[in-house]
Amino acid sequence: TEKFKITDYLNDLSKNDMGEIHSCEISEADFYVGSYSIGDRTRAFLKVQDGCDYKCTYCTIPLARGISRSDALENVLQNAKEISQQDIKEIVLTGVNIGDYGKGEFGNKKHEHTFLELVQELDKVEGIERLRISSIEPNLLKNETIEFVSKSRTFVPHFHIPLQSGSNQILKLMKRRYQREVYTERVNKIREVMPHACIGVDVIVGFPGESDEHFLETYNFLNEMDISYLHVFTYSERDNTEAATMESVVDINIRAKRSKMLRGLSVKKRRAFYESQIGTHRTVLFESENKGGYIHGFTENYVKVKTPWNPELINTLHEINLTKIDDDGCARMEFTKIMNYQL
Repeated sequence: TEKFKITDYLNDLSKNDMGEIHSCEISEADFYVGSYSIGDRTRAFLKVQDGCDYKCTYCTIPLARGISRSDALENVLQNAKEISQQDIKEIVLTGVNIGDYGKGEFGNKKHEHTFLELVQELDKVEGIERLRISSIEPNLLKNETIEFVSKSRTFVPHFHIPLQSGSNQILKLMKRRYQREVYTERVNKIREVMPHACIGVDVIVGFPGESDEHFLETYNFLNEMDISYLHVFTYSERDNTEAATMESVVDINIRAKRSKMLRGLSVKKRRAFYESQIGTHRTVLFESENKGGYIHGFTENYVKVKTPWNPELINTLHEINLTKIDDDGCARMEFTKIMNYQL
């Protein structure tokens, strides 16, 4: 919490001071939870939650960020309204464990709202074109939330759901709060109500005790599942974690090999997802950077598209048809309806 007092500390320094260290124990921290930041002209990141009560054996977040706590619903809605007044087209909901929203206290007030209620209320905020949910745990992504997003005015069909391993034995060693069957249920539910949705996956390779058989379980599980891309993390030891003391450490070279295999699978999955979207009608939000003479943007279901550079397209929404995939993996498009800009 001292970072929010830095100007006070600096103003207290005299010319003869060499400086001081100010810190507090994690249990004494009065964390500032609610905030937002503008990533670029097109989107803002709205923080609704901080901390985590989970005790995953590889993770130091509970030690560093404290227990799960959430911003008050009225504060989140006020921040969303402020963002909407700045001509920002998309809001990404963020937090350490956002599916746990509503847990903990804000100030001296106990929360009375759930993540589903948060989503429902944000959907009513005027002036927001898109709302996107960042990473959410599979056991906390409820069917009611999936169904609401499928019919929502502003929430887009894009989910990023951590898996970490496709082996139930490794999930147990990690102390994850679900088994792979729960993950399958979530993906199947999304596909049932939103066949065009983009589904991203976090996965860790090389966790202590992960044998070749365990890794192949993960690879085959992901290969057979209807997902859209992977974020692959190579396990690395962290001090003050249970996993750092575990036996059956996986060789660094084997970790690298497994990571490469899953990154290759991710390329294959993303390509297949993009190709499944060719010929469909989508809405694209263009970003602000000129990359090699092209302007890029993302559809509501997170297909990256490009078209020849035109600065007047920046931060504008357009209805398009997806026409083909270029060699660089980006989709090409043709305009069908101009929403915020006249050609």
